[in-house]
Amino acid sequence: MAIKLKLPAIDPAAVPAVTGSRYPEPFRSRVSARRKQRLGDALGLKNYGVNLTRIPPGAVSALRHWHSHEDEFIYVVSGELVLVTNDGEQRLTPGMCAGFPAGRADGHCLVNRTQRDAVYLEVGDRRPEDAVTYPDDDIAGRATPQGRRFTRKDSTPYQG
Repeated sequence: MAIKLKLPAIDPAAVPAVTGSRYPEPFRSRVSARRKQRLGDALGLKNYGVNLTRIPPGAVSALRHWHSHEDEFIYVVSGELVLVTNDGEQRLTPGMCAGFPAGRADGHCLVNRTQRDAVYLEVGDRRPEDAVTYPDDDIAGRATPQGRRFTRKDSTPYQG
């Protein structure tokens, strides 16, 4: 029998998953398989986001990136992920975590190189002055009141 919860508690399984990314092409397709359940939004949190994120086999969490003003934290719930940073790669398994302090120019992403889904919890704040740097790709992200906007590194917009 399912337990019926009411706010401030929720069952994460009841939160709809959002697939893909808001990146422009040609980057969007690289993370098209990623699925996020925006738990923080479902709970009405305003100052930081909490997502339960599923990465299927062969998929990546994001383009390798770092934030100017936002801290990020991840905790592996199930499966296995490879954390890619400026210093190389390391394997993360359930119960392991990683943190990415704001302003540290250490681009990071997670890759699933196994044959089964991996799930992790991600937590990050929502600083309006945040800028995102993508060291491997010609893309830059800036926070705006309408959400994150992406341009080329020289500030020219992507078409489409």
